[in-house]
Amino acid sequence: MSTKEDLVKFRRLIHRNPEIMFQEIQTSNLVEQHLKSLGMSYESQIVKTGILSLFDSGKPGKTILVRADMDALPIHEENDVEYKSNNPGVMHACGHDGHTAILMSLASELKKDPNFVPSGRVLLVFQPAEEGGGGGDQMVATGILDKYSVDAVFALHVWNHIDVGNVGVVDGTMMASVDEFEIQVKGKSGHGAMPQYTVDPIYVSAQIINSLQSIVSRNTDPMEPAVVTVGSIHAGEAFNVIPEICVMKGTIRTFSKKVYESIPNQFQNLVRGIAGALGAEVEIIYDRVNKPTINSPQMAEIVRRASENILGKDSVTEEGARTMGGEDFSAFLNARPGCYFFIGSRNEKKGFVKPHHNSRFDFDEDALKNGLDVMKEVIRLFLSN
Repeated sequence: MSTKEDLVKFRRLIHRNPEIMFQEIQTSNLVEQHLKSLGMSYESQIVKTGILSLFDSGKPGKTILVRADMDALPIHEENDVEYKSNNPGVMHACGHDGHTAILMSLASELKKDPNFVPSGRVLLVFQPAEEGGGGGDQMVATGILDKYSVDAVFALHVWNHIDVGNVGVVDGTMMASVDEFEIQVKGKSGHGAMPQYTVDPIYVSAQIINSLQSIVSRNTDPMEPAVVTVGSIHAGEAFNVIPEICVMKGTIRTFSKKVYESIPNQFQNLVRGIAGALGAEVEIIYDRVNKPTINSPQMAEIVRRASENILGKDSVTEEGARTMGGEDFSAFLNARPGCYFFIGSRNEKKGFVKPHHNSRFDFDEDALKNGLDVMKEVIRLFLSN
């Protein structure tokens, strides 16, 4: 069986059996069995379902970490394909099945042709719970970077915003931080016809929502990307009753470390100030999910060279390669220099155009071989330096 056939086989097997964060048991078992079949040593049950496998060239040198995420999303798949999800309400709608397949095939390549690693070591990391579960932060917190003396970290993501055959990579920030918030506004309930005897939490919430946009429009440098979104608001049951409580939930995204550090205080001060001025009380839950995903320019240059060597000199693009979406590989990049990059997987002629996290998401499987070959070249270039 060819490498490409292996990639497709692994990807489709994983796609048929998707598992959400921290429940990647079948996927983890599949990875373990594959590593066993190759005779590779590994550690399992890292942060519940994660797996590590170290390849040592036997020659002194640096250690490069390559990571793949394994979890799926709580989305019901609507694609009509033979490898459609067997688990109702769960789907690989982001491409993590492809990432895991690529890393499994990379393990095969290491055993089949170990000479492409000129020196040093390659640490393969199969990570659970990227989709909001904090798997990356938890794996870093276990101390694996120090335990294995990791010098640099790399990861890829199939990307339907870039055409197949291209690679998206940028210096500096590539993806935004992810903060989640919940605001509970507590007022004083009463009859809708007699608002003078109440403190209306819906009205207070409306003022908070409007004013939250000033964090971006008036308190953040216009050259610094940031987004504040209230995605959920719930209050009341009856048309003629002013309720006591209104609950809002939302997210804040930032690109730079400076804005990332300043926004929480701005947010808290604004919310508490408006609520207090209007006679309401507030409780705030503010959760920092991911930091910005920031590439080292030196490591990004290695990815550019690798892409040019494998896919051609015009294969590298920055268009479509920056997004306000979040990524927990930021935890690895915050601890070590490295690069996170996109492997183009869009193909309009074949109909692979749906965005990530869509119930009809799918990608051109030619991206799998591209991703594997570019990552192999990244490893070779880094360990040759």
